Amino acid sequence: MKKNTLLLLFALGLLFSCQKKESQTKTEDATYEKLFREAVSTLAADEFMGRKPFTKGEELTLNYLEDQFKAIGLEPGNGDSYFQEVPMVDIFSTIKDDKISVKGKKGSLSFTPLTEIAGGTKRVVKTQEITDAPIIFAGFGIDAPEYNWNDFEGVDVKGKVIVVLVNDPGYYDSDLFQGKNMTYYGRWTYKFEEAARQGAAGVLIIHATAPASYGWGVVRSHWSRSNLYMESKDGNKDAAALDGWISADAAQKLFDFAGLDLNKLTEEAKQPGFKAVPLNLTFSTTLENTIDRKVSKNVAAVLPGSDLKDQYLIYSAHWDHLGVGEPIDGDSIYNGAADNASGTAGLLTLAKMFKAAPQNKRSILFLAVTGEEQGLLGSAYYTQNPLYPLSKTVADINMDVLQPFGKMKDIFLIGMGQSNIDNYLIEAAEKVNRKVHAPEDQSDGWYYRSDHFNFAKAGIPTLYIANGEESIEHGAKWGKEQIEAYNTHRYHKPQDEYADDWEVSGILSDLKLLYSAGQKLANTDEFPTWNEGVMYKNTQEQSLRQ
Repeated sequence: MKKNTLLLLFALGLLFSCQKKESQTKTEDATYEKLFREAVSTLAADEFMGRKPFTKGEELTLNYLEDQFKAIGLEPGNGDSYFQEVPMVDIFSTIKDDKISVKGKKGSLSFTPLTEIAGGTKRVVKTQEITDAPIIFAGFGIDAPEYNWNDFEGVDVKGKVIVVLVNDPGYYDSDLFQGKNMTYYGRWTYKFEEAARQGAAGVLIIHATAPASYGWGVVRSHWSRSNLYMESKDGNKDAAALDGWISADAAQKLFDFAGLDLNKLTEEAKQPGFKAVPLNLTFSTTLENTIDRKVSKNVAAVLPGSDLKDQYLIYSAHWDHLGVGEPIDGDSIYNGAADNASGTAGLLTLAKMFKAAPQNKRSILFLAVTGEEQGLLGSAYYTQNPLYPLSKTVADINMDVLQPFGKMKDIFLIGMGQSNIDNYLIEAAEKVNRKVHAPEDQSDGWYYRSDHFNFAKAGIPTLYIANGEESIEHGAKWGKEQIEAYNTHRYHKPQDEYADDWEVSGILSDLKLLYSAGQKLANTDEFPTWNEGVMYKNTQEQSLRQ
């Protein structure tokens, strides 16, 4: 046979092989898209009633996820069960007689619940009274020794109600804290925790849309319904009697009544060395609580490894959302399609991808957690009561809000630069000509707002992505507009719904990146490590020594 003929046959064979591989890829892509769409549309359906724990929506969700993991061929993650029980207490706090009163030398002032002040209590009591508690403006409500910042220095706030600013000082001054990159000190959860540590009777965070990264409607909807908490043996007595927010207009009214200039005090609070200022007013209200103790569930399914099967890579996503709440434009079901039916559907899709591939050296745990919307409760419970030793847990790859905006040239890595696990995602992205980078503005504190954060606190390196903004088809400006539109019009609103015209090609591309990063991690002996100076490094090192 002539040489040219051999070359032609080789070329034809190569072409046929490429066409076959391309056809196989298209078939697989169609399979994964079908699975993803069916999962997200099911979980976000009105029938699931917003997937709030302790509702019919939870029962439907748990049954659906168990059936799906079984159908994919994954083993139960908790012995012979796909579930891990997570005990919680459900508390619905209402203001008695709709009365929140403030008294001073000029007389008294009242505030409207939910409209001006929204809040509740973690204390497991039927009635919680706050009577004539002095009010103090405590700056940002932060005690951060590493930043040489203490808003509580020289002041005793025990038994008092403190009013504090949202976010942290770095939001306003790039030379303070971590600049626009919000630290945990800027999160509302921290401010509630610190107020309790300081012995305050209550805390009110002054709401502002930009530094909070969401409008008052999100605050109102959160407190217009019951909320879930973990319960300590003493019924959460160490918590403040009131955790809450005050609207910007109501805060202005409060400070005007006290004869103080809120704008001036706010500017002073942004400077190091600020001293807390008494308002010379007292705060009174009574919370009446409806209490229910129940057990929610994490869903855990495992794909066993081979040589290193006692080591685990975790893929996580939260299955819960907000349930049924105050109607917006006539709709009261908070479907949570992007947040986070999308991430849960992504979890199932990844499980299908891994099950169809050759066995990995390490085992993979697919973990759908409960109670994220109530304060990352399911992941907190898991890290405190792990199904598999944390010392044998390699990493957590978390998915929360996968957006149907189409394919992007870039992808955001939340918390980028903290550990060398970043390299796994960067390497996978480079192979498909995508850029991995941190969001330019991290003042919204997303790193502290999803379940990977509890794994980080336990010393386990994490990957947490967000869709990019540089749309291949429409450009970066369009991409930014889509993100802003979601945050403004759909985030934590009934309008976060699935539609058949969702453009999911970008989501599937992101899932492939997470698959590639995890597949390599599941077949190496390496344990990713935190970088020097990162606060979680010591925790990991102590865990690995166990």
